[in-house]
Amino acid sequence: MPQAWSKKRERQYEHVKDSAEDRGVGPERAKEIAARTVNKNRAQAGESREASKTSLDDKSPQQRGGERSGNRKGPGGPTKDQLYNEAKKRNIDGRSTMTKRELERALGR
Repeated sequence: MPQAWSKKRERQYEHVKDSAEDRGVGPERAKEIAARTVNKNRAQAGESREASKTSLDDKSPQQRGGERSGNRKGPGGPTKDQLYNEAKKRNIDGRSTMTKRELERALGR
C-alpha cells in the first residue's frame, strides 16, 4: 500500500481485497481491484494530486456494484469513455467523432 494512503484507505483496501478473495478472485487480481477501488475513491474525495476525468465523473465503485466490470454486458454495457479508450488502444481512425453506438460497431460489439 502506498504511503500516501490514510489509515482509513488502508482499512478500505484490506476490506475490498479480503472481500474479493472470499468471492474466489486470485490474490493478485484482488490486490488490483482493491487498489483501483481505493484510488478512485481518493480521486473522487479530492485526496489525490491527479485524477482522470472518468474517475471524477463516473459513479463510485460502491454505487456501480460490478455493472460494466470486465466484458460483461450490464445495463447499457461499457461507457462511451471505456469504448473510446479501447478504440484508442486498437488505433481505430475517427474514434474522436464517433457516438457510443458507432464505437461499439467499430469494436465489433
